[in-house]
Amino acid sequence: MMLKEKIAVVTGASRGIGKAIALELAQAGAYVIVNYNGSKERAEKVVSEIEQKGGKAEAVWCNVSDGAACEAMIRQVIEVHKKIDILVNNAGITKDSLLMRMSEADFDRVLDTNLKGTFFTMHYAARYMMKQRSGAIVNISSVVGVSGNAGQVNYAASKAGVIGMTKSAAKELASRGIRVNAVAPGFIDTEMTQSLKEKVITELAKQIPLGHLGKAAQVAKAVRFLASDDADYITGQVLCVDGGMVM
Repeated sequence: MMLKEKIAVVTGASRGIGKAIALELAQAGAYVIVNYNGSKERAEKVVSEIEQKGGKAEAVWCNVSDGAACEAMIRQVIEVHKKIDILVNNAGITKDSLLMRMSEADFDRVLDTNLKGTFFTMHYAARYMMKQRSGAIVNISSVVGVSGNAGQVNYAASKAGVIGMTKSAAKELASRGIRVNAVAPGFIDTEMTQSLKEKVITELAKQIPLGHLGKAAQVAKAVRFLASDDADYITGQVLCVDGGMVM
């Protein structure tokens, strides 16, 4: 129960890696704000699963690409819980296309959610963390933000931006006792990859030194570590959970 009595906000937590992070933090004792934008039903199912396992959570709507909505969500957390100890920026989308075919609208939508969304939540949460003189922020980037990927100019730009923002925020906030780190997942077995053909997954696995896709729970454990006091001398770092892809 290393996170007992901690208040944690996890964006995009209704499925996939976000869901795994919410479950992991709750299992470690945190009260988890399960943020969602699309499906309230999915988010409430995550809350129910957490409660069935003895944890505590609630579902809160917020479109992270909307600055006013982010401010309202963080304010609501403070009004109800009086503090915010952990912020995990996981919400993200993809709109893949080759550079020459990518529309400006698809470029902007990915940057608005993945990059500006991370900025907005950090911007508003940090105000309260600075007053507390404590807090841990973990931003979910991607190995694509480190190495690039054909057909994902927008996504790679957003995730590389998250890394730059993480390091800059870590330098700004360290004197107030706030740590800011990033986790960069590689190919992870989620609903998105489960829709791929077996041949495609086999080819993906060949790019991974450990020889197989990762699990969302493995990413979640890395997040839990960085959010905990076990990582109290770690800030401004990017932890790749990728089976060795970008070593």
